[in-house]
Amino acid sequence: MTDTDRALVLGPLLRYVDETSAAVWVETRDRATVTVTRGDASASAPTFAVHGHHYALVELGGLAPGTTEPYTVEVDGQTVWPEAGSAFPAPRIATLEPGRPLHLAFGSCRTSVSHDRGGNSSHGVDALRTWALRLADHAPPVDPDDADLVEGRLPDLLLFLGDQVYADETTEEMKAFIESRRDIDEPPWTELKDYEEYAHLYGLAWSDDAIRWLLSTVPSAMIFDDHDIRDDWNTSLDWRREMEATSWWHDRIVAGLASYWVYQHLGNLSPTARAADELYAEVLAHRGDGELDLSDRLDAFAARVDQEPSAYRWSYTRDFDTQARLVVVDSRAARDLRPESRAMLDAEEAAWLDDQLRGDVDHLLVGTSLPFLLARGLHHLEAFGEALAGGAWGERAGRVGEQLRTTVDLEHWGAFQRSFHEVSQQTVEVAAGKRGRAPSTVTFLSGDVHHSYVSEAWPADGRRLDATILQAVCSPIRNPLSRATRFATAVLSYGVAGPAGRLAARSARVPDAPLRWRYAEGPWFDNNLAFLRLGGPSLRMWWVTGTVVDDHHERPRLAKVQAYALDEHGRPPARERLIDRVRQRVRRR
Repeated sequence: MTDTDRALVLGPLLRYVDETSAAVWVETRDRATVTVTRGDASASAPTFAVHGHHYALVELGGLAPGTTEPYTVEVDGQTVWPEAGSAFPAPRIATLEPGRPLHLAFGSCRTSVSHDRGGNSSHGVDALRTWALRLADHAPPVDPDDADLVEGRLPDLLLFLGDQVYADETTEEMKAFIESRRDIDEPPWTELKDYEEYAHLYGLAWSDDAIRWLLSTVPSAMIFDDHDIRDDWNTSLDWRREMEATSWWHDRIVAGLASYWVYQHLGNLSPTARAADELYAEVLAHRGDGELDLSDRLDAFAARVDQEPSAYRWSYTRDFDTQARLVVVDSRAARDLRPESRAMLDAEEAAWLDDQLRGDVDHLLVGTSLPFLLARGLHHLEAFGEALAGGAWGERAGRVGEQLRTTVDLEHWGAFQRSFHEVSQQTVEVAAGKRGRAPSTVTFLSGDVHHSYVSEAWPADGRRLDATILQAVCSPIRNPLSRATRFATAVLSYGVAGPAGRLAARSARVPDAPLRWRYAEGPWFDNNLAFLRLGGPSLRMWWVTGTVVDDHHERPRLAKVQAYALDEHGRPPARERLIDRVRQRVRRR
């Protein structure tokens, strides 16, 4: 059966799940009514249309906390999921249970190429797909005794931290689709142009059998990064003006944001937040004879929020009773790029984040696609680049600084020093118990940089906090750096870039950072997927990758890359003495 023969084009994706409700997203071939049934619970939703595509988000309510049951999806009364004869287990919905240790997976940067020898040679083994096969018992781990590789139950959440799709660096399969529609010698060449191309790209990303089963069974949350739109998206005002001067950027940003709302953002929201969403409220209110066509309204919305970031919030939060709060931050679209007020987050978004950074939970998790804490050398170089572009050494040097930060991607939190200092101070206040009861940890979860690591941080003045501050990065899921770039990154992480970057930053009179930090583990460069498990004050994280054994490229095995853990008191015991020595040196200064 071809894709055009199937009533179900893409999905189902299991999205927001809490103790008593679950949301299931689908794309269908035609206008339809979609029904999801789990045990005694059943709910239906009509599709809405966007540029000839049909979508439904079905919300199940009244579920019992801490229960796990299989479910089915029907399109106009025809059962379409699970597929007949599928080799994968039945999809299931597991509701949250208050007090149960939180278990989540996270990662970023995943390209969609074949899983044969050619694809694995060019892009490495897909860590997400390898894990999916392991969960489905289609492939054993390299070490079958390693209990960290697969827990006894599925994670409560799979958090994608950016670059779920690549709109600018397209694969051969995506290029072939583009060329079938238009002349690739005309702008935007082999990059994405419109909504139809985005819809095809999401189909390539989520249609592999193992990935499709995984996303139908493990709840997911997502946030965009630059490649979901274009490399260096919103690096600076000069970058934005250059893009807006092209003939194709308006269509790209409108299609990118519109498709992101449909394919990614809508499922991030709780039932209450979805009902309050200005666009989805129209979907819920539509009870006409025909299918609601949201195309023009969605395009106008996307164009407006691109020009007025404060008009809509892409950031969101998830609370897991008193055990954890997850704050997912938009570090791309919400930027203020005006030189006189340059910030990673505009005033409204910064105020919102300030309100969310509170204690009274065991763990505060902050999801930001861009690492808050880079390698120290990289951080100082980014701060220097911002100061240089801002005119610290004059107008001519400022032009060099602008070119430098767009050429070598100096556009993370370190390149937005005002925002970095504000969030650092807020983080210290949370960790010191000045914003409610101090959590055991404040942990930033990030991706983007195509290498992974764990950093531990403490206040620059050396004072002891009640919480451990961590930065955990997992990148890429499938898109590794070249060997040359890996070497350069390692030098910037470990070598002369640290003192050189600090000297450069001081020469441009960049204020000292309110935090100090250093690697606890890493960096490493494998394609990998990370896991985090919380239990009381303790925290445990581990990273896994896919390994081809005996040339079985389509059935890779799971192997551990690295692990990191805090003790039962929420402290890193092996490093506590080292940090104490650093604190003492700071005090002596």
